[in-house]
Amino acid sequence: MLLLHDIVEIDAGDTPLFDDTAPDEQARIEQEAADRLFRLLPDDQAATFRSLWEEFEAADTSDAKFAKAVDRLQPILLNHVVGGGTWTDYSVDEARERQMTQRIADGAPDLWAAAEHVFADAVASGWLLPASATA
Repeated sequence: MLLLHDIVEIDAGDTPLFDDTAPDEQARIEQEAADRLFRLLPDDQAATFRSLWEEFEAADTSDAKFAKAVDRLQPILLNHVVGGGTWTDYSVDEARERQMTQRIADGAPDLWAAAEHVFADAVASGWLLPASATA
């Protein structure tokens, strides 16, 4: 699921979580990319892969919820390892980061606990603004 999701994003172009691009517009662009990419495959493969991609996008199954959690955790770890990344680019505070990544807790509570440690360190390091900084 994660690989199929990323292949579609590679074709469509990935939008940072905090970019103001309308989510509906990004979803439309990704849908077009998926249509284009899956049409390249034999019918049986296209159906299988399209089904997995749609399962990820819907996030209704436990597998998809876990995959979404991993997908949301990766940018948190990347932002931390590079000293801020999109957190500093978009002046993100901890409350907004938590709001935008809460699905990690739904799909993988242990990963959410790890993310909370990363948030605390990022705030202490000045890469992620404290929750009260923009309130």
